[in-house]
Amino acid sequence: MAHSCPRRGGPPRPECTLQEIRVNLLECKVCFEKFNAQRAERRPQNLSCGHVLCVECVGALSHPLLRKLECPFCRQLCSIDATSHCQPLCDLQELLLFSPASSHVEKREDGEEASGVSGKALHLCLTFGGWGTLINPTGLAVMQSSGTVFVVHDGEKRVAVFTPEGKKRHAFGQRGRADEEVCYPVDVAVTPCGHVVVTDAGDKAVKVFTSRGNHLITVKAGFSVPWGVDTDSGGRVLVSDVQAGTLSRIKVDYKHGVMLEVGAVASHLENPKAVACCRATGHTAVVEHVKEDVHSASYSRLTVFTPDFHIRYQTDNLSLSLKASVTINMSAVTFDRNGHLLVADSLQGMIWTFGSLQSGAVFTPLVADNLIRPVGLVPFNNTLIIVDGGDHTVKIYS
Repeated sequence: MAHSCPRRGGPPRPECTLQEIRVNLLECKVCFEKFNAQRAERRPQNLSCGHVLCVECVGALSHPLLRKLECPFCRQLCSIDATSHCQPLCDLQELLLFSPASSHVEKREDGEEASGVSGKALHLCLTFGGWGTLINPTGLAVMQSSGTVFVVHDGEKRVAVFTPEGKKRHAFGQRGRADEEVCYPVDVAVTPCGHVVVTDAGDKAVKVFTSRGNHLITVKAGFSVPWGVDTDSGGRVLVSDVQAGTLSRIKVDYKHGVMLEVGAVASHLENPKAVACCRATGHTAVVEHVKEDVHSASYSRLTVFTPDFHIRYQTDNLSLSLKASVTINMSAVTFDRNGHLLVADSLQGMIWTFGSLQSGAVFTPLVADNLIRPVGLVPFNNTLIIVDGGDHTVKIYS
């Protein structure tokens, strides 16, 4: 669940609980419209599996003749005739509408939210995708020249392409193990000249396509499980290998579809996953998931390398938990255009910023609402684009 205010130990604050109820219970998780007992198409309906959708989505997802639908969350086959009105959610919504405490989670006149997020926090302005359009998305990238959004997911065609307004343009990367196909995509990046780079963990390869989806080159180069990917200002590809514990750099001749150079620039990493390159400073950030022994749980560690791959900055979620008084899990990382470091927290459903590393990293919340499990983020102009694996959507904050 997304949390609007961090906490550690003790009961949750009432305003946090109210915000979670509104986001996670009182809206349909397919169309993201609020349930409304006064509007027939927005009434909450119980499926036989226990999940709840609005009437309109039940009708849209069901077969017109069989009168059955596959639950978008658990995949159980449910009969329309077995659905029933979910009166408890309607009662809860009505109760909260007249609750005095509800004002604590509304925006104040000064633009700051009462949940404690600073006035500089970003707020949701657009959501698109959703189950069916996107299935378990794991990464996204943005073409900086046009704002076109590329998302890798578990669909039949593994790379979905959207306009900046959220309209789906096309898809490519047919499911499969051939060079021009994608077996198990994990992450995606866009080069400065507009080529799309996908890490395919299922085929142990890095695959490069044009923005229209035409296959250009497949690079295997001894990868075990290629994971995170990004490109630097020169178009060189940085890719992590979670099993080999390496960060490799690939130089490609995109015009002729030829690999020119490949080699590890950092090794002895612990399960490196997310990767981000700062095109302003040349720094590279990597999120590792460290497991000290087979009996202990893993923790996330963030390492920032200089352009020549010496360690510039390093911290982990244990240290950050002491600063923020909240347990986090770093799931994705990026840099904004000023070189400030941003991380996604899949445990709390938040985005945090470190600010400038040069002036001393200061760990503060940036996005703290309407996120469930962020797995990728990219800045674009004055917005932050986030892929949320929790509800299979892309969300734009401004």
